[in-house]
Amino acid sequence: MTDTPVAYDVADHVATITLARPDAMNSLTGEAKDALKRAVLDAAADERVRCVVLTGTGRAFCVGQDLREHAEALEHRSVEELWATVAEHYAPIALGIATMPKPVVAAVNGVAAGAGMSMALACDFRVAADTAAFNTAFAGIGLSCDTGISWTLPRLVGRAIALDLLLRPRTVRADEAAELGLVTRVVPADELAAATSELAGRLAAGPTQAYAAIKRSVGYAATHDLAAAVDFEGNQMAATGATQDHRDAVGAFLAKESPTFHGR
Repeated sequence: MTDTPVAYDVADHVATITLARPDAMNSLTGEAKDALKRAVLDAAADERVRCVVLTGTGRAFCVGQDLREHAEALEHRSVEELWATVAEHYAPIALGIATMPKPVVAAVNGVAAGAGMSMALACDFRVAADTAAFNTAFAGIGLSCDTGISWTLPRLVGRAIALDLLLRPRTVRADEAAELGLVTRVVPADELAAATSELAGRLAAGPTQAYAAIKRSVGYAATHDLAAAVDFEGNQMAATGATQDHRDAVGAFLAKESPTFHGR
């Protein structure tokens, strides 16, 4: 771990992005947002990386914007300057996570609130400690919502529940989050690291190009009709059908062996 607000480490083809401001519940200052956006973009472009883990330190995953810094900015910056951070930071972070051409796992170690909850929902998998909790938080301080949660939340829990959670922010504990479909899996807090490592390792050993194509197909289908979606699927099938991983997997199947994927 470094003294920076966001750490980026790669081991065994897994990039771990760690929010490292535990004393401030991993809230996001300007410096932290710059570092997080950079880490997300680095992970997407890093050819060593076949899976990404996003997590926090201490008792929080991330509680969103640092309100101390925000309160000072309210006094000294124009509205345009203040909210430029949505386009400059929060939107590209959400898009970077959601469109990452490799699987992304959120290891939710504690409270995920505001943009922190939004970032967790942008990930493909959410493994939550049984001590974790979620809160949309935005309306509680008189704000709309950002970091993609207006898109991700309804798709996970449905429009009615999404609006309830957004308009009437409350703390959703890990067990309820699992019931609602907000998280993939809940594990005891002391097993979070091991459970995340096992999942990330399995994904990192998988067909990376196929994973990327599946994510692209699901994202495309969310905003297109069936005819367009099946046409897009055909293009993605052709692209993945030309990969070495597909050829190797077919050969392994015929030889009655387990395939070994190399992400190409």
